[in-house]
Amino acid sequence: MLGNNGSTLAIGDLYPRSLKYLTGYLQSLVRGRLWLQVMVGMVLGITVGILMGPTVGWVSPITAITVSDWLAFPGKLFLALLQMIVIPLVFASIIRGLAATEDLEQLRKMGLRVVLYFIATTALAIVIGLAVALMIKPGTFIDSQSLQIPITTPPTTTETAPSELKINELPQKIITLLPANPLTSMVESNMLQVVIFAMMVGVALVMMAPAQSKPMLDLLGSLQEVCMTVVRWAMLLAPFAVFGLLAQLTAKLGLDALLGMAIYVGTVLLGLAILFVVYLVIIYFVARQSPLAFIKAVRDVLLLAFSTSSSAAVMPLSIKVAEEKLRVRPSVSQFIIPLGATINMNGTALYHGVAAIFLAQVFGIEIGISGMALIVITSVGASIGAPATPGVGIVILSMVLGTVGIPAAGIALIMGVDRILDMSRTAINVSGDLVAAKLMDRWVGAKASYKEEIIEETMHESIRIETGEDVLTEEHIAE
Repeated sequence: MLGNNGSTLAIGDLYPRSLKYLTGYLQSLVRGRLWLQVMVGMVLGITVGILMGPTVGWVSPITAITVSDWLAFPGKLFLALLQMIVIPLVFASIIRGLAATEDLEQLRKMGLRVVLYFIATTALAIVIGLAVALMIKPGTFIDSQSLQIPITTPPTTTETAPSELKINELPQKIITLLPANPLTSMVESNMLQVVIFAMMVGVALVMMAPAQSKPMLDLLGSLQEVCMTVVRWAMLLAPFAVFGLLAQLTAKLGLDALLGMAIYVGTVLLGLAILFVVYLVIIYFVARQSPLAFIKAVRDVLLLAFSTSSSAAVMPLSIKVAEEKLRVRPSVSQFIIPLGATINMNGTALYHGVAAIFLAQVFGIEIGISGMALIVITSVGASIGAPATPGVGIVILSMVLGTVGIPAAGIALIMGVDRILDMSRTAINVSGDLVAAKLMDRWVGAKASYKEEIIEETMHESIRIETGEDVLTEEHIAE
């Protein structure tokens, strides 16, 4: 295929190094059982919080607040470090993932199918969340007054309802998806605009001559390594982060408040478990793989995702697991995994559905079929393009609640248990990315088989070791 200047298109002549080769430190965390350290941190954090909080009250309330704020400092630093690197990491990974695809035909097929798949499974996840919450009714098991949180009165009918989208407004809405200023989109963490910009830059790069594309891909490769170095620093804080954040929340709320939320936590976890079973069914009937074999293959990366609460931070290991254990072709995994880490937030979407129904039950607000449909539509839009960082689910939940008239003050009710749920839904998000990679590998045709692509990638890596180059060209291969 030729470009405008008659040169061969870069998509067939450039070979960027896979993000999976940056998994060394992540694998050491798996071997060191980071998940177990995090669990110990959770238990110790809750215990210390109970001792300092209103339940036991070993120290005065003022002292408890001061001490717990300092204990939470490593946790806030951990969150800030991950939030700082997620946009550059995702941006670089999507562009280099596009360059790793075989050809433009494969890219067209895969892009359309995976976006439709992500939208469909996100909607399904929200429906599961709504159904579980309506069945269990966790909001009826709790007295909002016992949570020691000031609750505002439900909104009256005089408040304005969210305006419906008119058909003549649709073209302008679509145009606003394109970032007028990409830097502003990055500063405001508008991930959907960042993803669209990254995909446009990636497609432009693969349609340019290799000599022009290579410097940019080399720069993005360096950016990936910088981001993973910051991730390495953040991971040192993970157990202390969980300990401090839970100690702070328990000290302020007390054990009784946390126990009062147990039914809500159980409802979310049940919904996530059902969604994971749906993934296993898809794997068995569509990908023709044993569910037990799939669980064994992805176990380590899910535990790491649980520990970090960030699907972006574990992207290198996700790609490695997809290729080496699930036998997904590199040209598929290196595009699907970074894209999925940004717009495939099924666990977060399910959580939105449960939280919305739970708070509606607590406030005594009736949500009809139209309200639930609005929750589904809003949650799909909010989940697609949400930053792949810890705590983001609780942030975008306020927008979902606003669409159906639930007071945003209700978020204060669920903040105390969000750390546990955030870790759990991140693990489900990552499992969804791996399932998507496996399905796209089966659905999208390719010129080369899995074995041929792996052999070629191994050969390219040996050349990189010899030459010191990150992005290889046809000239490197021919030498």
